[in-house]
Amino acid sequence: MPSNVAKNRASLRSGADDGLIARLSRTVSNSPITVATRQAATDAKVVTKKLLWSTGRAAWIAGTTFLILAVPLIIEMDREQQFNELELQQQSLLGTPPLASALK
Repeated sequence: MPSNVAKNRASLRSGADDGLIARLSRTVSNSPITVATRQAATDAKVVTKKLLWSTGRAAWIAGTTFLILAVPLIIEMDREQQFNELELQQQSLLGTPPLASALK
């Protein structure tokens, strides 16, 4: 029995030496709510990382598709517009009346 009493006193003393704030902090850190919150934060971090990676991949696919399909179309439309303007200018220099559709 005396050894049990000595152990209890030693444990009480070590707990008392930690101080109230240290014991409270340890109690809060080991609470089920804190553990669940940490796990939820970790899960949210993983999901966010996967979401950002897949969003970046989708943006890359959309950007390269736009470059391959839309940019050549825009360039061709610009060339056609320049050609129509040049034709209209040549017709006006030669004295032929401009077409009604070309004025629009």
